[in-house]
Amino acid sequence: MGDDLVVPFAQGTAKILTLSGLRDLEAWKRAFHNKCKDHRYYELVEETLANDFEYHYAVLEDGSGNIRGIQPIFFVRQNLIEGMRGAFRKIVDLIRKKFPRFLTMRVLMIGCAAGAGELGACNPEDEQFVAEALSATLRKYARENRASLVVFKDFPAGYRSTLAILSEHGYARVPSMPMTRLKLSFQNFDQYLQTLGYVSRKSLRRKFRKTERAAKIDMEVMNDITPHIDTIYPLYLQVHERSPMKFETLTNEFFCRVAKVMPERARFFIWRETDKIIAFSLCLVCGDTIYDECLGLDYDVALDLHLYFYTMRDVIRWAIDQRFRYYCSGPLNYDPKLHLGHELAPLDLYVLHTRALLNPIFRFAVKYLEPTRHDPILRKFPNANQL
Repeated sequence: MGDDLVVPFAQGTAKILTLSGLRDLEAWKRAFHNKCKDHRYYELVEETLANDFEYHYAVLEDGSGNIRGIQPIFFVRQNLIEGMRGAFRKIVDLIRKKFPRFLTMRVLMIGCAAGAGELGACNPEDEQFVAEALSATLRKYARENRASLVVFKDFPAGYRSTLAILSEHGYARVPSMPMTRLKLSFQNFDQYLQTLGYVSRKSLRRKFRKTERAAKIDMEVMNDITPHIDTIYPLYLQVHERSPMKFETLTNEFFCRVAKVMPERARFFIWRETDKIIAFSLCLVCGDTIYDECLGLDYDVALDLHLYFYTMRDVIRWAIDQRFRYYCSGPLNYDPKLHLGHELAPLDLYVLHTRALLNPIFRFAVKYLEPTRHDPILRKFPNANQL
């Protein structure tokens, strides 16, 4: 592995590599082999995202030199009040006009720069080893690289028992903005509508009738979006720029390559009014689940045609026809998802200040900085207590 940085811990060593030093390792292909976003996705993200991320990979070996896991990590300068609203946010925004880095920190993040985090264990039984190795090594590595925080980014709640070891090393667990999930236990979309409340059902049907009276819209499902990239990418940016919370910005190269890199998983849905593309959605399919990753809308017509609801209807209808059991959607836009019968799919942040003396204070403060505090809709979901 050449002259790589080596961080020892009680059970073995962590070797910090770049992607070029990783590609030929067979363990890299095994690390996420049972995940929807496998090693190919992490490579794609590093090679195409335009953000100022510094990507590295922790190769975790036991005392015998066996690679038990490979964990993507990256450095980024993070806005500490990304999810905050109200007067305090406005004051901070004014201060940042003079001091752009006010209330930002250099952070070492563990997980995926474009999606939820996963542990990169080579085998399921190695997950605990990976968690223990990361908890024992990352504070020192982060401090040596001038990072003030270590953050496990957006790890699903299913990891809570495995990642409980982090609390023994000073990490605080706080909720991140959750994904949502809809169980597709229906024969068709109309049967799904019958499970919703009367007001929601009536409102949706009214929206669909209005759209269908106003325009003739056709949907197409394809793998390769490259011929249409100049049309769909501005639609993605329209939605992205309206989002109150932004972390990564996908690029047109990402959209062109995702279906080539992961052809069995990537599906593009496009909607045309006459011959003009007015909406698209990128989904990933894996096992019994379809993941609605991102949406692009033409806001010249999107609101009048209720395209958010229209596109979601078509994706769910397609997923039911393909016999998927679950439809998962990304964070935000919780009000319509609440009324559409979704449940929360909680994600967690595990946060540590790299200076031991400051960490107890930070553990207290982070409870007030965590983003879910500022979205009252979340508390209305029936499983909000799982956050």
